Amino acid sequence: MADVHPNVTRVLAAASEKGLQLETRGFPDGTKTAVEAANAIGVSVGQIVKSLIFGVDGEVVLAYVSGSNQLDERKLAAAAGGMKCSRVDADTVRAVTGFPIGGVSPFGSKTPLRVFIDPDLLQYDAVWAAAGTWHDVFSIEPNKLVEASEGLVIDLKRG
Repeated sequence: MADVHPNVTRVLAAASEKGLQLETRGFPDGTKTAVEAANAIGVSVGQIVKSLIFGVDGEVVLAYVSGSNQLDERKLAAAAGGMKCSRVDADTVRAVTGFPIGGVSPFGSKTPLRVFIDPDLLQYDAVWAAAGTWHDVFSIEPNKLVEASEGLVIDLKRG
């Protein structure tokens, strides 16, 4: 068995602290985008959890968005009680979460962040999220993701 990346170990430990036993799957070619992840796993792109990090009036927040949707930054700003929402750079993502862009996991972040969740994820029996790297993912029931992340389910979809 291949060595487990330290980020994956951190994700599994953090999930375990929340009462979740996750199983990760690794993909040597990576799963940096929702489409790559869906193709590798063999699920619809809507089942992929895009973990997006944004700044809202200076606060860094996390949005879980269905892979088939685009985030409406105005909706995220409003949900977070702010006026302006903007992307943060890769260095900020890594500094705040400990994960690279494309590998941000719902569990194990270095810094606790407020979480906002796209309700479209709730239509599936299981969704797939990054496990701390571009190569590792796990599945989870959407309601368990909401409960464990203490996220606010709110419309974030553009369009």
